[in-house]
Amino acid sequence: MSSEVLNRICSKFIIVRYVAVGNEPFLETYNGSFIKVTFPALQNIQNALNDVGVSDRIKATVPLNADVYNSPASHPVPSAGRFRSDISGLMTDIVKFLAKNNAPFTVNIYPFLSLYHNDNFPLDYAFFDGGATPVNDNGVLYTNVFDANFDTLVAALKAVGNGDMPIIVGEVGWPTDGDKHAKASYAERFYAGLLKRMAANTGTPARPNQYIEVYLFGLVDEDMKSVAPGNFERHWGILRYDGQPKYAMDLAGQGRNTMLVPAKGVKYLPRTWCALNPNARDLGKLGANIDYACTFADCTPLGYGLTCSGMDTAGNASYAFNAYYQVQNQKDEACDF
Repeated sequence: MSSEVLNRICSKFIIVRYVAVGNEPFLETYNGSFIKVTFPALQNIQNALNDVGVSDRIKATVPLNADVYNSPASHPVPSAGRFRSDISGLMTDIVKFLAKNNAPFTVNIYPFLSLYHNDNFPLDYAFFDGGATPVNDNGVLYTNVFDANFDTLVAALKAVGNGDMPIIVGEVGWPTDGDKHAKASYAERFYAGLLKRMAANTGTPARPNQYIEVYLFGLVDEDMKSVAPGNFERHWGILRYDGQPKYAMDLAGQGRNTMLVPAKGVKYLPRTWCALNPNARDLGKLGANIDYACTFADCTPLGYGLTCSGMDTAGNASYAFNAYYQVQNQKDEACDF
């Protein structure tokens, strides 16, 4: 990156606080693809920021998934947190570099994923309203997985000599479709508890009464996002695709039953739909046609137990065909299956 480009980006008229280097590069599902390149990239970008004289207000950081640290199965409590054994050396180097440049550690924490990956995970422990059986960590009680996860990271940082490093929660949220636990009522419950705690600067047991910098994920649903991690991936938004709020949400954290301000001036297509012809006789290609439509449109709500599940074959076909038809801006040929 040239100094000219950096100077433009880092203008005092543009508010930039952090530069994210990648996103969750050490996910175990990536099989080490970014192990060798992430730290050098972090060094290059931070050094470039240093060179143009903006390192006092702009820091480079690597948003990491919470799977870069854990507690041993023999002692599964936050205070036993350590960086994952296969990347412990690399994580130590990254932490030391961040500390040298007074940069924060950035982590993405998703209590929803604890439920998604473990059918035996206690539901109430994913929320903040105190309904779960606490985890006792040598007398310190953890009533929710967010605090437990955050403090596991605190312990991992402490273990490498940087227990006071600032931590940013780069992503936290709850999806509303695509899984049995991805529903608007759960998202509303989760955010109500999270925002109340953030507004009160409650902190966590390891860092009590402290402000935590948190970024919500995300603003709107993403109908073309990859669903490789799960069908819920397209439904993280606090707003629908058209910018309309999904549920009550008080960003001030005061617990008020208020709705977010919807997007204004949204232009909608005509109220025209594409549906399966009830008189169709040759249904041999129906499955292939549905698959084709769902390749280019979002059919995730059709999954078992999800928003639009329970329809018969004709209903599923009509949903898929119409989703494709709308994505194609209602072109006549987009309803020819």
